[in-house]
Amino acid sequence: MMVSKTRYGFLIKWLIVLGDLLLINLLFFLVYKWLRIYNPEYQHINWRYIYLLLNFSYIFSVYFVPVRIYQPVMFTDKVIQRSLSLIALHATIFTACLFFLNLESDVLPLYFIVYYYFLLFVIFTSWRVLARESLKFYRRTGRNYKRVVIVGAGKNGMNLFAEMRKEMAYGYNIYGFFDDNILLKNTLPNYLGMTYEVEDFVLNNNIDEIYCTLPNSQDEKIIRMLNFAEKHMIRFFIVPEFSRYVKKRLDLDIIESIPIIAVRSEPLQSIHNQIIKRIFDIIFSFCFLITLFPIFYIIFGILIKLSSSGSVIFKQKRTGIYGKSFNCYKFRSMKMNEDADEKQAEKDDPRTTKIGQFLRRSNLDEIPQFYNVLRGDMSVIGPRPHMLKHTELYSSFIDKYMVRHLIRPGITGWAQVNGYRGETKTTEQMEGRVRCDVWYLENWSFILDMKILIITILNMFKGEKNAY
Repeated sequence: MMVSKTRYGFLIKWLIVLGDLLLINLLFFLVYKWLRIYNPEYQHINWRYIYLLLNFSYIFSVYFVPVRIYQPVMFTDKVIQRSLSLIALHATIFTACLFFLNLESDVLPLYFIVYYYFLLFVIFTSWRVLARESLKFYRRTGRNYKRVVIVGAGKNGMNLFAEMRKEMAYGYNIYGFFDDNILLKNTLPNYLGMTYEVEDFVLNNNIDEIYCTLPNSQDEKIIRMLNFAEKHMIRFFIVPEFSRYVKKRLDLDIIESIPIIAVRSEPLQSIHNQIIKRIFDIIFSFCFLITLFPIFYIIFGILIKLSSSGSVIFKQKRTGIYGKSFNCYKFRSMKMNEDADEKQAEKDDPRTTKIGQFLRRSNLDEIPQFYNVLRGDMSVIGPRPHMLKHTELYSSFIDKYMVRHLIRPGITGWAQVNGYRGETKTTEQMEGRVRCDVWYLENWSFILDMKILIITILNMFKGEKNAY
């Protein structure tokens, strides 16, 4: 018997697309009207081709950055990140089309494009965030939900149930569990029956999705339900057993017909993400080195020389990407001493000079590391590089310590803006720093880098209690 699916949740995606197109065209029309008012020479232009390119660019862009707002779980920062990606791609395609069709010289001045895309990013992002929040509110009222059953009421199934029930806005209506352990009938308020009863229940209740949490040893039952689900156009999901001890996003790949799973997601393994991060590092560090750095070097150089004998720049071996060592540069903040490569700075450290105390509190001692960034040893944002001796020490007993070296170290990072800065007196503090560094590696985005950079700049002015 064929079961008709009468759910209309897929319309949300097309409503979002329609809203995107309306916003893109309406804003362009308003900015164009403004242009014509203050620039009469543009009144004779036929804008039909421009609007055609504008909409073509969106259709092409949304193919590569598809709408994801309707998904059960989508956090606000990801909405903003995807909005930025789509607008950036749209701008690239649109301006490229204008250039190759030789339309930009006599149709759209550069300032028009800059104004338009600046306004578009602000308004488009606000629209997407508002759409997401509206959808979450709509789902909390009991609409736009998916009818779901879970097969397997063991620990794996119960964990899945708990996650799905965390937030009504996820849009899951969980009917209950199927499990062959009949004793669960007395302990589960929503026990639905044995696994052989799944098919009839699903058909009679128009279930949308089946989540199977059975162990791999019960492959006959899994295959039977999988074939049934595909025959009746019901989405079937297998929740692997290792989800009990690996609780994070994983990457699935395939070698011919064999699926393989990476134990962590690494956005910076993507070549276009690497290019984005490296281009930003080069531009930001180069601009800083040719503008502000000479001023800082002259001022702090004189003060450092007056405070104690020795060089202005302090050079130290640190652990970089893939565990390779490199020379890390800093403004010298201490008197010359033999413990520099082994001992961390402490509170009221007698080795620190007066100007050194100011430099360390304000993070200004790190300024020469922009040269490391330009060279490619470091990035503006990333895990802080540690002394070689500390890498050797902590890697021997802190879990995942060396994972933080899968990306370039940074001048500042996620751990630093979360309070893990300066001296690490206890193992727990270093473990916290490592957790932040690994989280950054697994959740990198350009928006996250900008967030860390802004917080770091703000902290420079207000000061940090662990900066000494």
